[in-house]
Amino acid sequence: MSKKIEKTVSLESFEWNELDENIQDLVEQARLSALKAYAPYSKFHVGAALLLDNGKLLSANNQENASFPVGNCAERVVLGFAHANHPEAKPLKLAIAARKGDEKKPVSVTPCGFCRQTITEYEQRYGQPIEIFMLAADGSVLKAAGIDELLPFGFKDLNG
Repeated sequence: MSKKIEKTVSLESFEWNELDENIQDLVEQARLSALKAYAPYSKFHVGAALLLDNGKLLSANNQENASFPVGNCAERVVLGFAHANHPEAKPLKLAIAARKGDEKKPVSVTPCGFCRQTITEYEQRYGQPIEIFMLAADGSVLKAAGIDELLPFGFKDLNG
């Protein structure tokens, strides 16, 4: 007999002035990092900022390569750097911001599938969800309480 397995997912949307000052700073660091991305091929610049439980705030951006898909996404770069340099520190909050070409205005973005699975791995490794904040084109910020809100049936669910 088959049974249906369901998960409900949701995001919260905040206007900029509704955000705590620390979250504003985190999102702003992601936005500024996107300005420094190396994206000569796609012209899609993504920045990520990560707050660790030791108080460190790290940022990174996407790094492309002419040999697609060899490039690295901002989220994976910052998570990898965090673990390489602060392996004992738990990632708490991740912010993501993007822009197209030379435009300064943000475009809405969520983590790609590869990054969603990577975030799943870090949540499992540290035993807690990572709050994800995504800057939208209209200046609002979407918040996911953890990666399950963006990847409800990640690879970990298939493994039990």
